[in-house]
Formats: sequence, structure tokens, C-alpha cells
Amino acid sequence: MKQKSQRKAVVENVAQIIFTICAFFAVLAVLSITLYMIISGTPAIFKVGLKEILFSTEWAPTAKEPHFGILYVILTSIVGTSLAILLGVPIGLLTAVFLAEVAPKRIAAMVKPAVELLAGIPSVVYGLLGIYLLNPLMYKLELALFQDSGGHQFTGGANLLSAVIVLAIMILPTVINISEAALRAVPAGMKAASLALGASHMQTIFRMIIPAAKSGIVTAVVLGVGRAIGEAMAITLVSGSSVNIPLPFNSVRFLTTAIVSEMGYAQGTHRQVLFTIGLVLFAFIMVINVCLGKILKKGEAENE
Repeated sequence: MKQKSQRKAVVENVAQIIFTICAFFAVLAVLSITLYMIISGTPAIFKVGLKEILFSTEWAPTAKEPHFGILYVILTSIVGTSLAILLGVPIGLLTAVFLAEVAPKRIAAMVKPAVELLAGIPSVVYGLLGIYLLNPLMYKLELALFQDSGGHQFTGGANLLSAVIVLAIMILPTVINISEAALRAVPAGMKAASLALGASHMQTIFRMIIPAAKSGIVTAVVLGVGRAIGEAMAITLVSGSSVNIPLPFNSVRFLTTAIVSEMGYAQGTHRQVLFTIGLVLFAFIMVINVCLGKILKKGEAENE
């Protein structure tokens, strides 16, 4: 018995050491990425100027007198991601409610694999589908709206609206899967108590189950934001990749597409500014994670 307990203690100690090492490398990876982005992204700030980079609207890195303003690029990422969230989150949340609370088991068994298949489709496939299916439809809409407008620059359907729709579709699997898991995690006793007090099924869903699953739903939304703001390949194909003010029918460029489009040939200051764009994108994601932590802590405090 003594030998068995000693062996068990050794196994637990070894497991604890392995877990500690894994946690250390995870923290080290985050610190290394942060340090690398700061080292690579700050030289352009000192050389070009933070005001010129963040608040100027002119992007002409290869001109005789180069300009590196990314204000329109930042605004495009903020506007495009926000619109994609506003479009995709309600659809994703209602789909999660359908799967968790409304759908018969047979229908849920058919819808669930379809949602998981969406998560497994590569980004470039979304982009190709956007080019061949979505962009022609957007171009027809563009022609109908601006056929008498002499000042509109036609994009062939590659515009902000196309990018928003593609991003909204791409975040659906994340929002649906995590929200469904959060909804299913709500104790059955809470649902039974609501129904016993006379609430209808729909009232129970929207007034009790969804508020109780708020933390998980917020996590789903924030992960969806991370997926949308970090996407590059799909929106490179459908957005037109031109630096413009982010209006629905303008060809636009996101932070990620700015890096992907020009990193292959950029040199000198131009290349350094692209790393600065990566640093701005990294800062956005860090802010989102911090906000998530505060929202979750606030939700836990309210539940207590």
C-alpha cells in the first residue's frame, strides 16, 4: 500500500512539473510575440512619426515622396468588423438557441454537422465563393444604385459590403458553437422553475436562459471579433484592397490585407511601417481580450 501511494505521488509530481512547463512555454510564447512586435513595429514610429502613421489618410509608400497614413485602413477594420458582428452575432445566437432549445433532435443532428463544416472550410474558399457568387450580385446592386452617378468609382462588387457579408458568415461557426455550449450549460432546474412559474418556452429562453448564459455568449462574440479582425485571405479577395474611406460600396483595405498585399515587395521604411500595422492590429486584439476579461469578471460578480 505504501509503495502504491509513493508511486501515485511520483506520478502526480511529474504531471505537475509537465503542466508547469507547458504553462511556462505558453506565457513565454505570448511574451516573445509581444516583444517581437514592439521591436519590429516601433522603428517606423520614430522614423515617420506616430501622428503621420495613425492620423494621416494618404497611403503612398512607393511614391517619390512616400506617405504612410493608415487612418482609413484602421477605420475600415473597425467599421468592417463591427458591421460583421452586428450581422453575424444575432444570426449565430438565434441559431444556437434553435439547436439548444427548439430544434427536434433529428433536425439538430442535421444542422450541427453543417455548422461544423462551416468551421472547417478554409478561408481562401470563402474568398473564392465571394468572388464568383457574392461580388457579381454586389456589382448588380452597385449598378442599380449608382447608374446615374457620375462621381462613383465602380468596384465590380469588390467592396466593403462584400467583405462584411463574408466575415459575418465566417464568424457564424464560432458564435454558434460556443453560444450553444453556454446555453446547454444552464442548469435544467432554472428552466423548470421558470416554466413552473407560468412563463412560456420563449419567455424562458429570452428572459432566463440567455441572461444566465451571458458570459459564454460574450466569449463567443469576442472570439468572433478576433476571427473577423484577424482574417486576411478571404477579405483580400472580396474587398478590392484599395485604401479608401470605409463606405459600403467603396473598395477598401483592412489592416490584415494591407500587410498581406505589400509585405512581399516592401523594403526599408515601407516594410517597417507594415510591421507597425501589425503592432496596431496586435494592440486591437489585446484591448479586446482585456475588455473580455472585465466583462466576464463583471458578469461573475453580478451572479454572485
